[in-house]
Order: sequence, then C-alpha cells, then structure tokens
Amino acid sequence: MKKISPSLTLLALAINAFAIGSTEFISVGLMPMIVNTFNISLSQAGLTVSLYALGVTVGAPLLTILTGTWNRKTLMVSIMGLFILGNLLSAFAPTFLLLLVGRVLASLAHGIFMSISTVIAADVVRPEKRASAIALMFTGLTVATVIGVPLGTFIGQHSNWHMSFVFIVVIGLIGLIATSILVPKGMPIPGKINLSGLARIFTNKSILMSLFITAFGYGGTFAAYTYLTPILEGTFRFSASTVVIILVAYGVMVAIGNSLGGHLANKNILPALQKMFAALALSLLFLFISASLASQALGLIATLLLGLFAFMNVPGLQLYVVQLAEKFTPKDITLVSAFNIAAFNVGITLGSFVGGQISRGSSVGFTPLGGIIIILLAMFLIRLAQKDQASKL
Repeated sequence: MKKISPSLTLLALAINAFAIGSTEFISVGLMPMIVNTFNISLSQAGLTVSLYALGVTVGAPLLTILTGTWNRKTLMVSIMGLFILGNLLSAFAPTFLLLLVGRVLASLAHGIFMSISTVIAADVVRPEKRASAIALMFTGLTVATVIGVPLGTFIGQHSNWHMSFVFIVVIGLIGLIATSILVPKGMPIPGKINLSGLARIFTNKSILMSLFITAFGYGGTFAAYTYLTPILEGTFRFSASTVVIILVAYGVMVAIGNSLGGHLANKNILPALQKMFAALALSLLFLFISASLASQALGLIATLLLGLFAFMNVPGLQLYVVQLAEKFTPKDITLVSAFNIAAFNVGITLGSFVGGQISRGSSVGFTPLGGIIIILLAMFLIRLAQKDQASKL
C-alpha cells in the first residue's frame, strides 16, 4: 500500500480543526438571531458558548482516558461522526434545550480532537519537524477565526442561523472523508492510561497553578468576546453586514497575535505572558471606555486591539504546561496536555458566565470590566509562580 504523505495527513487534521474552530465560536455571531428565535435573554443565549466550553472541559481528559486503547484512525473518524451529529442536531433544533444538547455533543468531539490531533501531527513527521507540524495543524483553527466564523455569521444573516450550522456540517463531512483517506491506519496507540497520573498531576503545585493561569488568562477575554456581536450592533450601532466585516478583521488580528505570541514566548515564558496579559487587560479597558462613549471609531480600534491580544497568550500557555510536565511528570505529558485544554475551556465557561451576569445586571458595555478582573487573577498567579521559581534557584 502506498504510504500517505505527512503533508496530506496534516491537511486532513487542519480541515477538521477548521470545522471544529468554526463551530466553537459560531454562536457569537449568531447570538442576536438565537435570542429572537427562542425568545430568550442574551445571558441565556450565552449558554451556547459556556456550555460548549464546559463540554470540552469534561470531554478532553475523560474521553482521552477512555479511548486510550482505540485505533487512532478509527477514533478520529468516530470523533468527526460525533461532531457532525451534534451540529446536525443544533441545525434543526426545534427548542433551545435541544440546541444546547447539540452544542454539548459537538463540544465532546472538540475536546478529544484537540487532545489527540497534536500527537498524531507530531507522530507523522520526523522529530525535528514536530513543532512545525503541530503549528500547521493549528492553522485550521486560525483560519476558522478569520473565515469560518464570519462566513457562518454571513450565512445566518442572509438566510437563517440554522443554515450556519448546516455549513459547519458540510465542512465536518469533508473532514471526515479526508480523515478516512489521509490518516494512516497504523498510528501508535497510547494504550490504557494509568490513572495514578491524576494524583501526580494534581499534587504538583507548579502544574496545578499553571492550569489556573491558563483558565484565568485565557478566559478573561470571553467576558466580552462572547457578547461581541451585541456590543457591536447594540452599543456601537454597526449594521449586521458591517459586523461581519469587523469579525473578519478581528480574525486577522487574532492570527497576527497568535504568531507574535509564539515568537515572544520562546524564551522567558512567564515574563512574556505577564506582558501579554497586561496588554489584554488594557485593550479590554479601552473597549469599555469606547462603549461608554458609544464611539464607532474608537469601538472599531478597540475591537481590533482585542483581537490582537485576546489569544496571543495561547502558545505560551501551552508551552509552559508542557515544559512543566516534562520536568515534573514526564509519564503524564499527554494527560497534562488534555487537562490544559480543559483549563482553556474552564476559562471560556467562567468568562462567558461572568459576562452574562454583567449583561443581565447592567448592560453588555460593562462586560469588559469583568474580563479585566479575571485577567488580573492570572497576573497575580504568574507573580506567585515567578517567586516560586526564584526560591528554587
């Protein structure tokens, strides 16, 4: 049998990542339409983001543990099947409850996909190419932010939000077909995961603190980002068609920020993360001030700055926890990685919840303030981690 090119395998993973990245944040652009369809509050509609994140939080470590003995290709096909099922249910959900069920099913697929796709990407290339392979796979997520979410929003605005999920189902089907053809059958199988690793992970102070840093540092953005479309339309009075363009520009800034963040975090990770979080907190403060003034020009600048700094921290947060795992629990690197994915989504759940409570109690224009408080907690924990490192030198 002809050997599958690693580049083609990475392409299949990137297509799947594009589908998964698109569905993760698609409801951000569709939220006003979901509110109108089901006659619910904005904070209730925010559950489509926060419950999705909660599903990833649970799904990443739990399903990674339960499927350790599965053939990797079979597992990837099953993951995309579950993903398609969840989005189909969301697309044709007659009630808000069933929409949430569909979101949770898709989120379970998301969690385990992120846990194993990185390992597959690393396994299909030579050791010296692993970092580049992982980065290539993650371009699917970046492209989803730049193209997938705005395009899904555009489809929803010009037909209905149900068709946005149908669009994602089609991308998922393409990903499933690509997986069945381009992912090799004989990938290494991790085997049954030793649950004693859980004790090693959660009794290690440094790793545990890193997971909290991930949750707070990444999650603060979502107090405002979850409600970005209502902010742009309601507070800044941008038209729906203009919001789509702004979301594309936001995605471009996210891509730039991710690239810069990876470069900045190569050395001295904790100081770099501290600076990134400070910049993110300032961008949220600027968004709040702009919303208070209801200035479209300032609102546009603030949104673009938020995109630049929102996910700049992701490469550093990932690298930091892996380095700690290599140092303290080398047998549990995969499991630590899965828990860090869970921590990212704990942050999304926390940020979305805080933003929802603020929007319910006052208005969406105040949601950036909640994000700032969450990020300050991450900065405080980084300071503690730096002191702990210094005491061990």
